Amino acid sequence: MNQDFIHTYVSVDCVVFGFDHDNRLNILLAQRHVDDVPVDRQRKLPGSLIFSNEDVDDAAHRVLHELTGIKKMVLKQFKCFADPFRASNQSDIKWMGTEYMHHIDRIITVAYLSLCKIDHKINSTKYETVDWYPVDQVPTLPFDHNKIINESLTEIRRWIETDFSIIFELLPKKFTIRQLYQLYSALSEKQIDIKNFHKKISSFNYIIPLEEIEQNVSHRAARYYRFDAKIYKKNNTKLIK
Repeated sequence: MNQDFIHTYVSVDCVVFGFDHDNRLNILLAQRHVDDVPVDRQRKLPGSLIFSNEDVDDAAHRVLHELTGIKKMVLKQFKCFADPFRASNQSDIKWMGTEYMHHIDRIITVAYLSLCKIDHKINSTKYETVDWYPVDQVPTLPFDHNKIINESLTEIRRWIETDFSIIFELLPKKFTIRQLYQLYSALSEKQIDIKNFHKKISSFNYIIPLEEIEQNVSHRAARYYRFDAKIYKKNNTKLIK
């Protein structure tokens, strides 16, 4: 037998984005339990080994449902991470042994990104603790999870350029132009004048103005809008060209 063959397992890891009430882009992290590791170093991306009878996409959907309790979420596979040393940290090795009860020499993960309205109630059936973290405040994570998050940000920016409608998966059903502007700016990293942005938005018939305005705000109350997916599909116009 060739001694180069080792016990290799395949997993999925999911980066779940949300947009909070302070207009910040967030990522959903779960908590793992490892003895002798400080609590603030026990956050991780939600993930799992793939079951023997599972397709990789089905495994990702299972992970998201166990994480959030939500049955249907937007999901996109974006990269495989297969560095042979991605699971070489002793605390990660210890955690895998406790979690999976298998001898794992190497673990390859297929990474997905997903989008969740942050006002959705999170009802995890697997993790005791699940928290939102602003993308600029994500702590040091196990394995290569910080690298996966960084590459997911690159991927979501590409995704928006090809299908702008996915941005509305992060916004509330009714939103202000400023919320849309701040989310688009955070995701695209483009410097856009808000007045020009507002003018551009006004020309799109799939972003519908409502007869409602913000209540109990310290600044000038803004009008609410909603996104009409059917009209968008007919137009399929990019927001910023």
